[in-house]
Amino acid sequence: MKKIVAFLLAASAIAGSALAQTSPPFAPLTTDIQAAKPTSAYVQDARGVIARNPFGLCWRTGYWTPADAVPGCDLPLCVEPATLVDGKCVTPAAPVAPVAPVADAPIVAKAAPVVPVAPAAPVPTSEKVSFSADAFFDFDKAVLKDEGKAKLDDLSSKLQGINLEVIIAVGHTDSVGSDEYNQKLSMRRAEAVKAYLLAKGVDGKRVYTEGKGEKQPVADNKTSAGRAQNRRVEIEVVGTRAK
Repeated sequence: MKKIVAFLLAASAIAGSALAQTSPPFAPLTTDIQAAKPTSAYVQDARGVIARNPFGLCWRTGYWTPADAVPGCDLPLCVEPATLVDGKCVTPAAPVAPVAPVADAPIVAKAAPVVPVAPAAPVPTSEKVSFSADAFFDFDKAVLKDEGKAKLDDLSSKLQGINLEVIIAVGHTDSVGSDEYNQKLSMRRAEAVKAYLLAKGVDGKRVYTEGKGEKQPVADNKTSAGRAQNRRVEIEVVGTRAK
């Protein structure tokens, strides 16, 4: 019996030299300690769980070094400049080099971009003027009188500021005479107006003529005053004028 006890004590002494000599806290015996990566520093089973003795000490091998320390078996072994704080290795933060102040950059005023101004859109214009045929022509004639030419000269001068699109000259008569005769007379008078405007430099492609005869009276043909109003030449100018 004494020999058996002596053998156990010797075996325990030998085993103690192979056990990890660590300080508490150790992992509870009911907790498996798994190596974070394959290692030959500890005795492990087929699952990679580190073997421990009944006292909770991990079995180290002859390959163990402080760098192989595993939490639960060994307290963290810190390498300078790291220090142990609350059971963890903490490396102090590197000193922050002072940053030289940056001189304020000079403020350069930038000129506002020039926004091009769109040209003003031309304004459409339409002007219709009615002239007495008696002022333009002698009775039953289609030859312009001096008074009529003066009125057309004034009209031509006003065309200078207009981008001309069209001029329409329409001749009208009273009811004296046949419809056929009055139709031809109104047309000849409208053509006389066109011919004079062309002589003043107006583009002939822009001038149109019509003869309405006695079909569109503006007054009663039963009175001399009414017939005078019906004997007329209407001139309409259509174009655009810049603002």
